[in-house]
Amino acid sequence: MSVRETVEARLARIGEGDEAVFTRLYAAEARAAADAADARRRDGISLGPLDGAMVSIKDLFDVAGETTRAGSILLADAAPARADAPVVARLRRAGAVILGKTNMSEFAFSGLGLNPHYGTPGNAADPARIPGGSSSGAGVSVGQGTSDIAIGSDTGGSVRIPAALNGVVGFKPTACRVPLDGAFPLSYALDSLGPLARTVAECAAADAVMAGAEPVPLEAFPVAGLRVGVPRGLLFTETEPLVAEAFERALACLSRAGARIVDHPIDDLLAAMDAAMPDGSIAAIEAAAIHADWLDSAASRYDPRVHRRILAGRTATAARYVRTMRRRAELITTFDRVLAPLDVLALPATATTAPLTAPLEADDAAFLNANRLMLRNTAFGNFFDLTGLSLPMPDLARPAGLMLLARHGQDRRLLALGAGIEAALAG
Repeated sequence: MSVRETVEARLARIGEGDEAVFTRLYAAEARAAADAADARRRDGISLGPLDGAMVSIKDLFDVAGETTRAGSILLADAAPARADAPVVARLRRAGAVILGKTNMSEFAFSGLGLNPHYGTPGNAADPARIPGGSSSGAGVSVGQGTSDIAIGSDTGGSVRIPAALNGVVGFKPTACRVPLDGAFPLSYALDSLGPLARTVAECAAADAVMAGAEPVPLEAFPVAGLRVGVPRGLLFTETEPLVAEAFERALACLSRAGARIVDHPIDDLLAAMDAAMPDGSIAAIEAAAIHADWLDSAASRYDPRVHRRILAGRTATAARYVRTMRRRAELITTFDRVLAPLDVLALPATATTAPLTAPLEADDAAFLNANRLMLRNTAFGNFFDLTGLSLPMPDLARPAGLMLLARHGQDRRLLALGAGIEAALAG
């Protein structure tokens, strides 16, 4: 099938599917990019592994001439972007066919993926269930097969959660790896930009392009001899039995393949993280500063649940914020030492599978509890600036993810480890 034929098939599927997955389609531009990719193929030219790949981008990234809405009606009338975000420009140069922009939680501030303004995409495995957030449309677009690769952002789990709930791979790089320019911020300290795809190899290729690195073929790291730490304790409470059982099966599979599984508790570091943030999360504090001009004057235009979370960040003083960030830097160093004896830390990406959407839309208390639990296992990875990967766990009635975390800066090594673990789980 030619790239142009693939584009036509994908656009047709998108048009027949859930209207809430994509917020904008670039049909003419995608057809032109596909024709250019086909011409290169005929001439024996390749721009790399993303040449001709079907890619979607979260509506958080600037596209030249388009308004970046970040999932909010507040920005619907904002001035169009003057230029592509660096990530978008790099994808284009690599030959990617950008199909459109995908839906998201408003301002990326929820792990569930609900959006009262533009609709909530249905989960790829069960449309009555949440897609996960905040990169909701990204997870669904890969899960349903309309995108080969989707580009999202991860501030507390926003790539890994929708990847886990939609049965695909999601990669969170170290925060400084991919430039944040041209992406509407949630938290300057915690934001990172990463891909979702069907395989680790596809994520690795996309990550290399996004980071401005050479997308060399990924060599899977052998599982035999891997040191896998399991942080049993607080992060394993309230876990849905289906998820817990799938996780133990995955560990058993890795053990049979020769990995060394050891308990590696981190509850003391999680407590230190919480103690470092007495006035609310770093994301809320920084978001309150970013949204300072709108929180009062445009309060009615926010999703009330998002508005309340951002508003809570205004209580922090500048002195407290500085102390929090200094303490965070110390704890990042400490956590790095704690991880040194391991190759990866492994745990469920989320404590539960995707809950039904309707009850969460109707009940604030249910929403808050589900959001808390959905973010719990992923958010500490951003605080400690780890690199993270969610892999689908096999043979489940509803998708769930195996999360692998490694020391900051070990992004390519984690992807190689993930490719080996992916193969072991599939075998």
